[in-house]
Amino acid sequence: MDTEPAFFETNPKAGSVGQPLDRVDGRAKVTGQARYSAEFNSLPGLVHAVLKTSEVAKGRIQSIDTSLALKEPGVVAILTHQNLPQLAKTPNSPEGKKAIGAPMGFLPLTSDQVHYAGQPVAIVLANTLERAQHAAALVRVNIAAEKPLASYADPRAELFDPQKVQDGKTQGHTVRGNPKAAFAAAPVQLTHTYEHAINHHNPMEPGSTTAHWEAPDRVTVYESTQGVTRTQKALSAMLGLPTEQVRVVTKYLGGGFGCKGSTWPHTVLTVQAAKAVGRPVKLALTRPQMFTSMGHREDQTQTLKVGATKDGKLLALIHEKTSTTSPWDNYAEPNSRIINLLYNCPAFESTYQLARADVMTSTFMRAPGEAPGSFAIECSMDDLAYQLGIDPLEIRLRNYAEKDPSSGKPWSSKSLKQCYARGAELFGWSKRNPQAGATRDGRLLVGWGMATASYPVHNNQGTARVRLYADGHAVVQTGATDLGTGTYTVMTQVAADALWLTPDKIRFELGDTRLPTAPNSGGSVAAGTVSSSIYMAAQDVWQKLIKLATQDKKSPLYRAKAADVVVENGRMVLKANKAKGEDFATLMKRNETTDIEGTGNGKYGAGYESGLAAGPADSGHQDDMAGHSMHSFGVHFCEVKVDPDLGTVRVSRWVSVHAAGRILNAKTARSQIIGGSIFGIGNALMEGTFRDPNFSRYTNSNLADYHVPVCADIPDMTVEFIEEHDPYINAMGVKGIGEISMVGVSAAVANAVFHATGKRIRSLPITPDKVLETKKVQA
Repeated sequence: MDTEPAFFETNPKAGSVGQPLDRVDGRAKVTGQARYSAEFNSLPGLVHAVLKTSEVAKGRIQSIDTSLALKEPGVVAILTHQNLPQLAKTPNSPEGKKAIGAPMGFLPLTSDQVHYAGQPVAIVLANTLERAQHAAALVRVNIAAEKPLASYADPRAELFDPQKVQDGKTQGHTVRGNPKAAFAAAPVQLTHTYEHAINHHNPMEPGSTTAHWEAPDRVTVYESTQGVTRTQKALSAMLGLPTEQVRVVTKYLGGGFGCKGSTWPHTVLTVQAAKAVGRPVKLALTRPQMFTSMGHREDQTQTLKVGATKDGKLLALIHEKTSTTSPWDNYAEPNSRIINLLYNCPAFESTYQLARADVMTSTFMRAPGEAPGSFAIECSMDDLAYQLGIDPLEIRLRNYAEKDPSSGKPWSSKSLKQCYARGAELFGWSKRNPQAGATRDGRLLVGWGMATASYPVHNNQGTARVRLYADGHAVVQTGATDLGTGTYTVMTQVAADALWLTPDKIRFELGDTRLPTAPNSGGSVAAGTVSSSIYMAAQDVWQKLIKLATQDKKSPLYRAKAADVVVENGRMVLKANKAKGEDFATLMKRNETTDIEGTGNGKYGAGYESGLAAGPADSGHQDDMAGHSMHSFGVHFCEVKVDPDLGTVRVSRWVSVHAAGRILNAKTARSQIIGGSIFGIGNALMEGTFRDPNFSRYTNSNLADYHVPVCADIPDMTVEFIEEHDPYINAMGVKGIGEISMVGVSAAVANAVFHATGKRIRSLPITPDKVLETKKVQA
């Protein structure tokens, strides 16, 4: 088909899509039948790998003594930079990194240099995990240590302008209007600095790899990855093998949040180890190793200048971010994007500064850029509201952007005002006491806060395959990944509606590079891309069935033009006479056709919109070709109770309302928003990794000291969606919700704490010591 039709028009009737269907993979998970990447234990001759890591953050390896470890029973091999099989390509050069698509411009065990604490310096292989762990403890690595640099806050740190951030993907400088002059002339001026601790992802399932060389030139890798296709490409480049000779499988994933979106060193090291010993090798990172192996959200400071009129209209926004990066890469979250577009403001400027330190490269973490950026802008909007005596919700409405300020383009859809209204109604915002520090529940201070959420539609595309059988069931396949958020379920629903079947007649398969390619499950692109791909593949099946019917003399549709035939309720019928037609099963059985296969390519974002208008989009210029700015929007309302003596903050009520296009499953979507909001509450109140400034080593690399929310920390949450029809983003009208669920959350909590205490805390996480310092300031 030349253009991609919209699902709304071709199948407008409500069916399975949108319904709160139970998870189709639920039984497999609760019964233990679901196999994760570290559970392929029946491979012949499987050995276990354990990483020996450096306690030193900077230095050079002088010697490695493996003599004691090699004497231990069950030890198969110990691999170091001296004996590990060489790769065809490494990310240690800019060219190699680009060809691989690696997240970090350095691969351990390629030299004797140590660049960060926790860097692998040896791989120990044994026939049991316990023996490998014991042997690893016996390996002696002598490192000539040098004094490391831990962060941009170090007096020795040298700040530089990266020009581009997010590893070269995003411009570091943006200017609209004349922001400096507008700020200088503004009647109201605010300048504040916001600090963020380092955050680590900590999914339930640690990073794990099981590698099996089935032949000298063919390998299968069971990998905990958010994208089997991206991992296949990276391994293919490093191993020097054609992509079809590298198979990557991820049937189930125990969370990722961004850290499993790239191919990190432990994965290729496991594949190399399996090659070296000629046996399958399994490696699972320990919890402490998760803090030094798969990236993190960088430590960062944001300074935001806000210029406004006395009635609260924005005149200028000037944003500067400073953060830490690794010795090789220029990764920084693009915080300024959301500040540039969230509110109507005629003048804007953003700049970034980085400092190199002896740490591994940071990476995308849920809502990269939008989450920390929203903390700065949403707290500043509250400060502006309080200074002028305007309700925080009203100040946002006064600066409501009817079109994208950053580009001037109209929104493909925007239902934020409806989100504000419904959220305020559910929360009871009209009853809020405008005076900060004036509301109590007994001895506890009570505060109410709110913040806006937004996340972009990232352009992408993918493919799917649908095979419909004459007996009324179908097999649907795509190489997507289910992060654990419900992809198995929602895609089953999409396929059921597209084929006019019930969900129990669909078998949906994903997570294998032998299946049609799909994008990573990250950046909130999977739902929109994969659902559109499946829908397009189903349309291909129907077109083939219509062709078969119009050529079948026994069919009521014989000699009809294909354009005159439509599909309704699982029947192919004439547009002009819908009583004339037949169902697919009758047609297929009469023609002795057991099955019909269709494939489809689904586009998401500007590529879809441009494709509808002018054929296939040029993927390199999709943003330029798009006529609309495409984003999800929402709002969070929060109530906190603060103990003025202990400094503890408890979230006691929560309301989230979002507009994110078509919702595929009411139950899993609500679960996504709840999960993302909890993620954000953790970021606001608890989560922070501390790097020793003298040794550049993490001091709380475990879940005892790195605090994350538990059930007792979270109240019942109210989540609703505004029904939204967006015909521009993809065939299904679906926007992603994985990221928007945490954008604005930390600001909503911080704003509630301000309302409770009367003092602003601009440093995350908002821990009791900071609240007590607030009390001290009040006194």
